Amino acid sequence: MDITDIRLRKITRDGKLRAMASITIDGVFVVHDIKVIEGDSGLFIAMPSRPSSDGDYRDIAHPITSATRQELQALIVAKYLEMEEEA
Repeated sequence: MDITDIRLRKITRDGKLRAMASITIDGVFVVHDIKVIEGDSGLFIAMPSRPSSDGDYRDIAHPITSATRQELQALIVAKYLEMEEEA
């Protein structure tokens, strides 16, 4: 899997949400609405989700392995920090 593009939309309102990301995988598949969140231990990502019938939220797209999640998070957070430095 190769992340061929990462696009960020900065969120300026109050709260812990810092940006929304879209990624392109292998130049042929896009995942929108990945959240960049400021947590107690730093920045992390939350995959796109929607509410289920029991009131919980369920990811509608997500990495299968923790290694893939860590790689994806590292790429998105690095892009976010780069965007912050340019601003």
